[in-house]
Amino acid sequence: MNTITLSSNPALSEALTLQRQTYLADPVPDYAQRRADLLKLKRFILDHQEALCDAISADYGHRSRHETLLAEVYPAVSGIDHILSHLRRWMRPQRRSVDWRSFFGASNRVVAQPLGVVGVIVPWNFPLNLSLVPLSYIFAAGNRAMVKMSENSRHLAAYLITHMPAYFPPEKLRFFDETGGVGVEFSKLKFDHLLFTGSGQTGKAVMAAAAQNLCPVTLELGGKAPAIVCDDFPLKTAVERILFVKLLNAGQICTTVDHAWLPVGKVDTFVDMARSLAVTRYPSLSSLDYTSIIDQRSFERLLAALEDARSRGARVLSLLDGPAFDAATRKIAPHIVLDAPPDSVMMQREIFGPILPLRTYSELDEVISCINSGPRPLAVYPFSYQNDKVQYIIDHVMSGGVSVNDALFHVGQHDLPFGGVGDSGMGHYHGHEGFETFSKMRPVFYQTRLSSMRFLWPPYGKFAEGVLKFLIR
Repeated sequence: MNTITLSSNPALSEALTLQRQTYLADPVPDYAQRRADLLKLKRFILDHQEALCDAISADYGHRSRHETLLAEVYPAVSGIDHILSHLRRWMRPQRRSVDWRSFFGASNRVVAQPLGVVGVIVPWNFPLNLSLVPLSYIFAAGNRAMVKMSENSRHLAAYLITHMPAYFPPEKLRFFDETGGVGVEFSKLKFDHLLFTGSGQTGKAVMAAAAQNLCPVTLELGGKAPAIVCDDFPLKTAVERILFVKLLNAGQICTTVDHAWLPVGKVDTFVDMARSLAVTRYPSLSSLDYTSIIDQRSFERLLAALEDARSRGARVLSLLDGPAFDAATRKIAPHIVLDAPPDSVMMQREIFGPILPLRTYSELDEVISCINSGPRPLAVYPFSYQNDKVQYIIDHVMSGGVSVNDALFHVGQHDLPFGGVGDSGMGHYHGHEGFETFSKMRPVFYQTRLSSMRFLWPPYGKFAEGVLKFLIR
């Protein structure tokens, strides 16, 4: 196999060469090997969970420990358990039918085989989840992996680089920090598959670089995922569920509720309920349960988006008493924004922060038309107990995934594929689809000792003519 790369980074190229060579020496690890890899990955998480929480919090400035346990440690551990319970069946060759008229006695199989070496480019918002969950499927499929962490995950990257080698040798798994230009060179490597999670703009650059090697990519991007609250749904329940998701990780989630649509006349009640709820959950900005914005640039971007909306006539409402933000800790209070103009920064770009614009509608088709006029979102969240309304939204709004009467949690279902569509990404992982993404689902045809196709060998004559008439009818 050709191991030539376009990277000018010797460490990356050497790591890929080593992993490619060891893959070629043992291209199809058996069930026992894969199970052992998954158990070692789980053991690493359990052995180091508190230190991992501390490292991620250090990268954020402050990250709620409970949020890290809930959104990163638990999904990784429970995901491995799910894979282990299904792996033997996933690895089993699949029987496929044969056209008996022309291939009598032959058989077909689809065999899941490892691709080889998989590259993973990890964002900063859920750096443990978005590195170790993909790794669990990469290892389940029998591959080796190189993982490039974000420049905003320096403490976590250093910890993984230091401690992971005690569990996995470099020919199986390597982590890399972003020290300047590493991501660009990483995406130029001739991987057998490349998984990228991040912004659409960076995703385009990664895909362009991978295309030079004809390297297949899975892109998990983002977008403006809407919640659509229908008239029949209890408003208090909608507020409770939407705010939990919106304020988790201070809104820094690609599948959070970007904005919410409400029936005309329900905005004031929604705001009142949201104020009461936010103060109960986060009494002040100093709450240890409330996470900081990742870096100064993101902090200033969010404040600028609020100011842009305010200057254009929008009502900007902080949901907590006291200051709207704390520059020292990079915390921004939960905000609701009303009447933001469609061309404001907040309504044009993914927010990625604790800011929830509310929009109103009279007819459901208004919402559908507005969503469909923009890029396809990574998720859509209909809130209704009327099945026909929910199905109408699902049928008429294409998105990467859907959570009904809640938000985000389709991502947490281990047996559902996760992925975007259009501008929000391509490809899937999680579940059986994750195993297949990192496998070559290889078709294998088994011919019989006596091939029926011998009756169609040239020179063609009357007998071949008769056979073809029998087949084509």
